[in-house]
Amino acid sequence: MVSAVFPAAGQGTRMEAPCNKVFLELLGMPILLRTLLRFSGVAEIGELIVVVAPGEEQQVTRALRLTPGLKPWQVVTGSTERQYSIENGLKAVSSAADIILVHDAARPLVTEQTIEDVIRMARLRGGAIAAVPEKNTIKVVDEAGLVRATPERKTLWEVQTPQGFQREILLEAYEKAREEGYLGTDDASLVERLGKSVAVVRSTYQNIKVTTPEDLVQAEALLRQEAGGARELVKSAAKRALSHITDRL
Repeated sequence: MVSAVFPAAGQGTRMEAPCNKVFLELLGMPILLRTLLRFSGVAEIGELIVVVAPGEEQQVTRALRLTPGLKPWQVVTGSTERQYSIENGLKAVSSAADIILVHDAARPLVTEQTIEDVIRMARLRGGAIAAVPEKNTIKVVDEAGLVRATPERKTLWEVQTPQGFQREILLEAYEKAREEGYLGTDDASLVERLGKSVAVVRSTYQNIKVTTPEDLVQAEALLRQEAGGARELVKSAAKRALSHITDRL
């Protein structure tokens, strides 16, 4: 079974919103619910662990109870840092889970294909992360603001979520980080410290994290495009079917 942990306890100060950004609506549905429904559409996902800010537990629980189509879920109280919040979520993971995914609650546009690919690669390699090739030139800059190096772009990938790991590996990585007081930038960075390999799974550029007001606009545009594409597919299929029937008359 696969368990998915969703850190959703961030304050989202860059969004400049009066509430947690995952409660903001995208085309009439809160970001958080859109994200959870994407994962609920994946057959291997067995449970959803939603880690929320202290004081938001009842609000989220009520919203999840009113949302049809979700896989079994739990709401867990988060902490001051993302890593500590995820650690709280890991304590709630079922003992039946052999793979654990961690996914930003504010990434509602992840595809089921990406989720499935990360699960498959995590089973094969022990750890896997969704990512896309970097499109921009990146510079290494020192404290004085001077460029010190230009890494080869072909070696650079923009990391996203979900990030997936075999259960024992992820729990060991978090235990080591806690013992040594290490605070990483993502889950993969904790696993890397164990000397374990982490494979990259190619995702899509649409799998954005909604962090700023501009991201919200982009996410809505992508959702409209996604919905429009589905409608065009249906229209095209209907047109072919009508043509086929007409030919037989």
